[in-house]
Amino acid sequence: MSNRFRLLLALILCSFAFVPGCGGGGSSTPPPQPIGESLSVSSLTIYQDGTSGSVNVTITRPAGDSNAVTLTVTPALSSMNVSIQSPGTGNTGTVTFATDGPVPLPGQGLPRPLILSTPSGTYNMTIAASDGTTTASAPLTLTVGVAGVVGSGVDSTQGVKGRLQEAMSTSFQLASWADGFFDQFPSATTPLGILGPHHIRMQVLERDIAETSAGVWDFSYVDGMVNPIMSVTDHSPEYQIAKAPAYMYDASGNLLDPTFNAFGAYAADLVRYYNTPGGITDATSCNKSPCVSTPPNGVGRVDYWGIYNEPNINDEFSDNGEPNSPGAQNYVNMYNVVVPQMQAVDSTIKFVGVELADFSSEASNYIPTFVQNVTQRVDVLATHFYATCNQADTDQTLFDAITQFVPHVQYLYSQLQTKPALAGVPVWMTENNVNADYDAGGGISACNGTPFVLDKRGSSAFFAAWRPTAFSMFGKVGLQAMYHWDFAADAQYGEINASNAALQLGYWVDYWLGQYFPSNPDVTPTGADILQLGVSENSSVEILAVRNGDGSVVVMVADHAVQTSTDNNGPGDPRVVALDLSALGTFSSASLLTIDKNTDVTNGPTAAPVTPAAHMTIQLGGYGVAFLKLIP
Repeated sequence: MSNRFRLLLALILCSFAFVPGCGGGGSSTPPPQPIGESLSVSSLTIYQDGTSGSVNVTITRPAGDSNAVTLTVTPALSSMNVSIQSPGTGNTGTVTFATDGPVPLPGQGLPRPLILSTPSGTYNMTIAASDGTTTASAPLTLTVGVAGVVGSGVDSTQGVKGRLQEAMSTSFQLASWADGFFDQFPSATTPLGILGPHHIRMQVLERDIAETSAGVWDFSYVDGMVNPIMSVTDHSPEYQIAKAPAYMYDASGNLLDPTFNAFGAYAADLVRYYNTPGGITDATSCNKSPCVSTPPNGVGRVDYWGIYNEPNINDEFSDNGEPNSPGAQNYVNMYNVVVPQMQAVDSTIKFVGVELADFSSEASNYIPTFVQNVTQRVDVLATHFYATCNQADTDQTLFDAITQFVPHVQYLYSQLQTKPALAGVPVWMTENNVNADYDAGGGISACNGTPFVLDKRGSSAFFAAWRPTAFSMFGKVGLQAMYHWDFAADAQYGEINASNAALQLGYWVDYWLGQYFPSNPDVTPTGADILQLGVSENSSVEILAVRNGDGSVVVMVADHAVQTSTDNNGPGDPRVVALDLSALGTFSSASLLTIDKNTDVTNGPTAAPVTPAAHMTIQLGGYGVAFLKLIP
């Protein structure tokens, strides 16, 4: 055979299916066809009471594939029980998720499983399938919900002997920067009245302190605020005598009269002005004749009187951050002088003691001295709580501050119990908000000396989670009144906007807390029974359940889960809560009201009807609160 013929034959053979062999490499096998995978659902919800959820897995195989298929789940979650039924040589399998077990009620003595719950929240899972040669995977969104059980019995360890007796109210600061509010917005008395606050607190400062010099009185500024406030709700605000008239102080800010009798005489004249028909009779000059209060329609008086504002950080009453300081004794000495002079004018009035700037160790520095040495009437012991004084603090820091303050309320009650005459005195929180900082002038923070930054968490969706959480936690340890600071202000403080009288989200939060948990400090009995409650997790939600005198039940769920640990006015993280209501019996109707980022601030939220059932779920898409009401 010639060389030319051999070459032609080789070219013909290489034109057939043996092309890969041309060039001397031999032959190869095509790669195996991959298996396919699909899930019966793309998302799944389970609960921390052992309620499980399953997803079916379907495998599609290439022709001739009979290999055993195994399933795996990633990531591995803490305390999550994952049961996998792999398809094997078949085409279907199942993955079941579960965590924890039944949630007991207080006092049932039922142990929770030794394995703790997987933290609530949403997890992005992957279910992978392998036949030993090829793999496939599919995503699954797994939600772990909180579980709550509401019992029919009263939890006598909570609240005031098993009752939630926490009245809602609000505050005004009467001074030059605020005392023209009702002149500018006279119709603002309408939302104030609808809010329904009890004994609205008036903190009187600066030019609104009516006695300008000895015996000379000018009520023109303060009346512009007091009269509109007196026109609504109980017509009986709390007048906090925050400071004495300026002429009574020396250059160091101490009262010139060390006996405090001059201050007592001034306070007694205030009682004459507001509560007696003759008014102030020893006035040498007054812008009114007679020198007496003239509330709208002749209705209005002051029944509650606060004796100084935050004395532990002010003037000669300051404790300078130390226990057993002269300041605390100075305060109780002043209180013991002022109160009887006021009582001599009107024996029916009531007194709010201390109004403590309560942070760090201030309560233990100040309150024992007051309790041990006070000899005059005390109707309320008051404290103030702000979660921070620094806008840079994270959302989680502000939520944690609520938990950290609970022992402060308990401590105040424990001190009152040491003196039989004070054992029945209630604790009120006469100032409360997220942040105590303010612009001290020139745009500088009063707390930090740095540029002041407005903390908008006082009126954002954050507040819809924060205030209800505080209300619930403090009410459960016996707090009997919570006052918002303050009614007309900015986005940090206000229930309404002081610059245009527009409602802010905090208004609706406080309104509905007062509507769903009504309590009146002037009525006995008041409030509602706190029902037994078992909850699988309280680090992300706060739940409160009460039964009213008419048999209706209200369950509040606040979602205070942060999305990330660094969030500052963040969106919050969605939560779902399963409620076991089976112990409560049946109800004829139910409604659900939610306050969150989607709430119409102008018109407020609206309750929607829902079908009552033994088991119900509440979903919140981030920071917010939901109120479930069940009607017999």
